[in-house]
Amino acid sequence: MATVTHGTGFFTTPAEHSGPAYQAYRILHVAFIAAPLIAGFDKFFNALVVWDDYLAPPVAQLLGGNTHAFMLLVGIIEIAAGIGVLLRPRYFSYVVVAWLGGIIVNLLLAGTFFDIALRDFGLALAALALGRLATVFDHRLFG
Repeated sequence: MATVTHGTGFFTTPAEHSGPAYQAYRILHVAFIAAPLIAGFDKFFNALVVWDDYLAPPVAQLLGGNTHAFMLLVGIIEIAAGIGVLLRPRYFSYVVVAWLGGIIVNLLLAGTFFDIALRDFGLALAALALGRLATVFDHRLFG
């Protein structure tokens, strides 16, 4: 089967990149760039929420009370994940899945954030879908 393309030069894309599956891929791609970046940067400002409050007591105890420093490290990791999804969604979407898994475990250990854990489970499934779609539609901005 021949590949039909749209456009010319740098912006040439196969015809299947204009269909619903590609649109779903792009929606998920943008979402999993934006969400980790926003959450990661907010760890430094606590404008959306006081992130330290979501750390499970057993985890906080393991950290010896250094919860804020840990959340700053979490912010850095989330920013890196967002940049990774921007550049290589085919691989970094699975990093986001694993990261969300860790967040879910933390929330379940806290014993009070079951609704947020459920939401993050849905996000993990969406990140998994991004990874699967990226096997077909992954594009590289740089090389």
